[in-house]
Amino acid sequence: MKHNSIDERWSPTLSRRQLVAAAGGAVAGSLAGCVGDDDGDGRVAADDGATVVASFFTFYDFGRKVADGTPVTVENLVPTGLHGHGWDPDPSITRRIIDADAFITVGPGFQPWADRALRTVRDDDAGTSEINAREDIDLLGLAASLDPEEEGVGDSQGKDPHFWLDPHRAKAAVDNIVEGLVAVAPEHESTLRSNAEDVRAELDDIDDEWAEIFDSADRDVVFLAAHNAFQYVGERYGATIQPLVANLAAGNDVPPKARQRAQETIADYDIEYIGAAVFEPRQPARQLRDETDVTAYYPVTPYAGTTEEWVERGWGYVEIARNINMPTFEIVLGVDEPSTEFAENWRNFD
Repeated sequence: MKHNSIDERWSPTLSRRQLVAAAGGAVAGSLAGCVGDDDGDGRVAADDGATVVASFFTFYDFGRKVADGTPVTVENLVPTGLHGHGWDPDPSITRRIIDADAFITVGPGFQPWADRALRTVRDDDAGTSEINAREDIDLLGLAASLDPEEEGVGDSQGKDPHFWLDPHRAKAAVDNIVEGLVAVAPEHESTLRSNAEDVRAELDDIDDEWAEIFDSADRDVVFLAAHNAFQYVGERYGATIQPLVANLAAGNDVPPKARQRAQETIADYDIEYIGAAVFEPRQPARQLRDETDVTAYYPVTPYAGTTEEWVERGWGYVEIARNINMPTFEIVLGVDEPSTEFAENWRNFD
């Protein structure tokens, strides 16, 4: 499986950051160092090993788990509380990418700022290797209502980029990430590959748990007051996931036609509970609750970001699936009523 460096191959030479680290290591090599856990600010503590930065929370999470127990530092570039798709960072983020040994991305076309940063890295001949988490992953086509010249990714656009919501495809991203990390830290290959196997096993468990929820469902149509990010969930488990807006990126504007379609879907399928995106405006969900027979909305997230509380709890993709998305889908699919704690925390959340 190919993992592109900035010059389309893994460079055998050391980056500037690696040379600095090597020089520092010659001085401090006799000092004992410890590799720690996630320190809460999106970084995995390390000694003088390689630094890897990630453009998206999901792949930062996979990267930190694969790198656990090695001197590789994995950093999440997206600030806590922000959605990783629509974010537009300041120039300091590009500097962090230039100074890193590798940059985990979601592939070209998904995050324009990441594409621009990679061009800068090439122009500066910085030596930062790209680890494309999307490499060689089969993508679903866009909804027919979307313009492929305006939305989507892929060689000819027209593809839905949210593949990681399917745990099976997410495992392929882990494969891409471990290969990239092995390339920057080959002396830790055994640990990296062992950790990757553990992450893949976790994703297998998540896949089984999702399948059990959908197999137990009373309905096969779900409505989400969110952007169009859950097509892969519907395709994987044989359900219709109807988003409020068809666009692939989160936004504040909801066209009147989208609201009308939402009201018709809710009425046609006698929908009482809907999902609402954690990192998107809540007003559309409130309006649907007030204007239709919907009685409550509960949280969903495409694993595009994290909250301060989730950071404090050490939650990543797996924990967010089990504690946020799965309980909501059990409710909206008619599998189960919400627990008292979940309802208190998340029913019609602000």
